[in-house]
Amino acid sequence: MSRCCDHSHEPVAGGGQPVGHEHHAAPQLQSDEALGGTFTTRIRIEQMDCPTEERLLRDALGKVPGVAALHFNLLQRVLTVGHDEGALTRVLPAIRALGFTPQVQGQAGAPAPAAPPAHKPWWPLALAGVLATASELVHFMALGPDWLVALLAVMAIAICGPSTYRKGWVALKNRNLNINALMSIAVTGAVLIGQWPEAAMVMVLFTLAELIEARSLQRARNAIASLMDLAPPRATRRQADGSWQEVDVQAVAVGDVLRVRPGERIGLDGEVIAGASTVNQAPITGESLPLDKGVGDTLFAGTINQAGSLEYRVTAAARDTTLARIIHAVEEAQGSRAPTQRFVDRFSRIYTPTVFAFALAVAVLPPLLAGGAWLDWIYRALVLLVVACPCALVISTPVTIVSGLAAAARKGILIKGGVYLESGRHLALLALDKTGTLTHGKPVQTDCLSLGNGDEQQLALWAASLAARSDHPVSQALARALEGQALANVEAFEALPGRGTRGRIDGRLLHLGNHRLVEDLGLCSPALEQRLEALERQGKSVVLLCDEQRALMLFAVADTLRQSSREAVQQLHALGVRTCMLSGDNAHTVAAIAEQVGIDEARGDLLPADKLAWVETRQAQGRVVGMVGDGINDAPALAKAQIGFAMGAAGTDTAIETADVALMDDDLRKIPAFVRLSRQTHAILVQNIVLALGIKAIFLALTLAGEATMWMAVFADMGVSLLVVFNGLRLLRK
Repeated sequence: MSRCCDHSHEPVAGGGQPVGHEHHAAPQLQSDEALGGTFTTRIRIEQMDCPTEERLLRDALGKVPGVAALHFNLLQRVLTVGHDEGALTRVLPAIRALGFTPQVQGQAGAPAPAAPPAHKPWWPLALAGVLATASELVHFMALGPDWLVALLAVMAIAICGPSTYRKGWVALKNRNLNINALMSIAVTGAVLIGQWPEAAMVMVLFTLAELIEARSLQRARNAIASLMDLAPPRATRRQADGSWQEVDVQAVAVGDVLRVRPGERIGLDGEVIAGASTVNQAPITGESLPLDKGVGDTLFAGTINQAGSLEYRVTAAARDTTLARIIHAVEEAQGSRAPTQRFVDRFSRIYTPTVFAFALAVAVLPPLLAGGAWLDWIYRALVLLVVACPCALVISTPVTIVSGLAAAARKGILIKGGVYLESGRHLALLALDKTGTLTHGKPVQTDCLSLGNGDEQQLALWAASLAARSDHPVSQALARALEGQALANVEAFEALPGRGTRGRIDGRLLHLGNHRLVEDLGLCSPALEQRLEALERQGKSVVLLCDEQRALMLFAVADTLRQSSREAVQQLHALGVRTCMLSGDNAHTVAAIAEQVGIDEARGDLLPADKLAWVETRQAQGRVVGMVGDGINDAPALAKAQIGFAMGAAGTDTAIETADVALMDDDLRKIPAFVRLSRQTHAILVQNIVLALGIKAIFLALTLAGEATMWMAVFADMGVSLLVVFNGLRLLRK
């Protein structure tokens, strides 16, 4: 933390960018979920990494005309301000008035590498420590006069205390009782009652605690910064004359051709146009095994080429790569406060003033009412001010949350905020789509049966022509069956969500869809029902081609299960999470797939609205519902569920942008891993809160009994702060 560290950086020129669409809307100034105003500007403040500074900034900037919203990312030291045009000229002076040095960043929302921590010389603190120790020894062993004790103590405070006093004065001017204000009052009070050695030792220990905490917190920052280091800064680009030249990745444009040699990291997203190799995609997807890559395959920035040389065409600029979007999403997630963090922040707002008032009462009431010694009770009150430091409490939550987010990202689980990381432990029921989620989503045509109502070859061609216009996996399977043949022209094409498609071919209105569509058209018959049921019981999806009078042809399509599906469901059951399959496919097929996977409940023949209704019904029963899906049909249910899991996130813009949790390699086993991580995170948060409050309660009792000293209180505060930080960092090893 930077409560006592003085950083100096010159402001960098820059400006605000127009505010774009926000996923969550919140007009209140105090919200950190979304930004209002016409412009949004990212401001790096090196001195801001603790709720102490955040509260000062909130109180000061909340009074600035034209400021609509504030979004704090303490671990990255970035404040994002939503403001009206021209308000930035009032915002920056208000920040500087608090003793901070704002650095305006040019592009709002773009991931920016954190500035290296400012290195301060160690010798002033060492000298202050020597002087404080000398003052303590001279006083304790009566080696010199009182004025020498006082001189040594004042010199120690003068060397390491100005930053704390400066911040404390700013806080008091803004009527904010933060740790710097409390420590300034405590040290000044100790000096005024003649406790010179103790005043000096408290200031030295406090400064040392600040330094150690700052170094510890840097580890949490480095966990996110390490993601940025995955992509190399330079890449080898093919020039117009056919030669190859190494250039900065920021200078590479979409469409350029790059070359990557064995052992090199891939600089940008792209598509292979020459060569074959194996690529380690673990940095992006968490996959443990390398994947074979050849012409037409997708490459991701930050992954590692292992075997052969590859040439690929760039498909995304440096700031738009999958890796860049992951980094941006994780950075944004840090600013989304988890429920525990919100509770701790609210608690600390009440806790610190309450303890200050209690300390004041301890200093005044016993001497007035019980004849106690004034200096004795004032000293105890000063010890209470040191004990009141809430930093161990407030710093434990953001460190723990960001450690959990970083650990998940390294496993290929992209969590969009601390609120989802925490709520994952409550997951009671998980709904899963079938196609593309439990199955690979690339089914193949297995049966093609004419119903005796036309030329079989022509009917198959018509079906393929309609299917080719749809992006549904089942339709794509029909289209692939006649790949290479000239398709018929389709007019007035229309998608029928949850049912199929229709369009006119040679002036004839044709429908291609599932069992539900045939029933809606009134074209079902007992004989047709019998045929459909026989295929559906085999786990196949049936599609029929119909005109306005009759069913013309029947197609059956089968998908293959993902290898991870059964194991994922077993792990979820072991964690106490029930599962249900929600699919637009027919009930027989859905039941057959559910039985193979081991899912508790299966619902078929569902429209998007039916999936949404199912989720709403279960939520109304008081259950925390998650939804896993990969397509537009799943969007309403994904949005309604408390936690939406998106499949196919790697390379899919919309998945990363809209999902609460994105599984970067479509491996469902990452969902139970997410639940376990959520439970571990909550356990550590509870441990840290109990530890911080427990130590303070013990010292409160010791102080009132007259057994605690100021330097003991600082040691305890420093110790518990380090304990909660290191406890939170344990998640990085999960």
